[in-house]
Amino acid sequence: MSVRTRFAPSPTGLLHIGSAHTALFNYLFSRHHGGEFLLRIEDTDRERNTAAATQVILDGLDWLGITHDGETVFQSARVARHAEVAHQMLAAGRAYACYCTPDELKAMREQAVAEGRPPRYDGRWRDRDPAEAPPGVKSAIRLKAPRDGETVVEDLVQGTVRVANPELDDMIILRSDGTPTYLHAVVVDDHDMAITHVIRGDDHLTNTFRQVQVYQAMGWELPRFAHIPLIHGSDGAKLSKRHGAVSVLEFREQGYLPEALCNYLLRLGWGHGDSEIVSRDEAIRLFDLDGVGRAASRMDYAKLTHVNGVYLRQADDARLTHEVLQRLAHRHDLALGAIAAQRICALMPGLKERAKTLVELADNATFLARTIPLPFEPKAAALLTPEARLMLREVAQALAATDFSPAALDAALRTFAENSRRKLGQVAQPLRAALTGSTTSPGIDATLAALGRDEALARIAAVT
Repeated sequence: MSVRTRFAPSPTGLLHIGSAHTALFNYLFSRHHGGEFLLRIEDTDRERNTAAATQVILDGLDWLGITHDGETVFQSARVARHAEVAHQMLAAGRAYACYCTPDELKAMREQAVAEGRPPRYDGRWRDRDPAEAPPGVKSAIRLKAPRDGETVVEDLVQGTVRVANPELDDMIILRSDGTPTYLHAVVVDDHDMAITHVIRGDDHLTNTFRQVQVYQAMGWELPRFAHIPLIHGSDGAKLSKRHGAVSVLEFREQGYLPEALCNYLLRLGWGHGDSEIVSRDEAIRLFDLDGVGRAASRMDYAKLTHVNGVYLRQADDARLTHEVLQRLAHRHDLALGAIAAQRICALMPGLKERAKTLVELADNATFLARTIPLPFEPKAAALLTPEARLMLREVAQALAATDFSPAALDAALRTFAENSRRKLGQVAQPLRAALTGSTTSPGIDATLAALGRDEALARIAAVT
């Protein structure tokens, strides 16, 4: 059997991090088993679904590198097929026409609640002759669900789960206006797409019992089900904006790398030894459902930021330079041409050691694209005392005599400090302030070399 999984989001908003978690697990499981990973957009809610929301989902998956096989399936294009299956069930006696009016259904629910019973449909049209239908009322089609016994699901994560059939009523599979219900459409789509494993959040577990009954009514082979725990906030409550970012593209804006976010999501609810950093290739090699736990995971933004810092330090300098320039592009006070790009790339090995997000990285690199006169942070300005400014004139002369390589610059500064009976920090800190406008930067020799002779000396001259 060739494994086929699917991710089936509804385009009603942003791509939630929990949905991305589900997509990642489906993707890794299919790739691990040499199978296919499919994408279906469940866009039948015409009032809430938008093309823009669909594009957000596609953009989010693309950014995460979660690529699907084949064409994207849109559920709205399959409504006729959903209706066809409902009518097949009706013709086979596995479903029946229900002529209840909205008022009748409302009264049924109210009576059940008043009597302390769950508000279920009472099956009043299950065995009635359609000839008794009231005039002018269009019928819905309901599944003729089994009334005895139980429905059992052997879940690959949750284990054996079961429900007594009397607890499930005869659900509508086709509304009176001819549109399918979600629970019916999903089964038809999964069957037609030959999905072998349905991997989704455990909030769908109660739906599974009803969907299993649709499979059974049609005589279709069941897929294997795996209901994975949801992601909660740090306090154990449902993850929401009060905990921090919740949509995939928010994490992108906040400066996280997609591979870092995927690594972090992988380790939420799945484990393999003590491995913390797991590459995509390694994840595909290792991932299987037997490593997925049953308990809900808690989102730890500090841990995610730590993982992101690890990936930043491993990332290609040219790629990070491009990311930084993209993030600074809106700044009209910066000179963001080829010279700035060259400086940023040259200093990137030092810059990325000090940052945990692309936002921090861009902030730390900003000084390389500034023009004279620089703005100075208060602490940096305080270092530029009259005495320090006089010293910097002499420092400039010593630096100008070098070839401006990091090694030569470091040697010149050390020699100057020793000859002037100063500690190296007493020389480097005012010099850093003059070059960057701040008190922090990568090594002063690397910073000087990245700026280049003319710019570095000009910045020193501007404060002396």
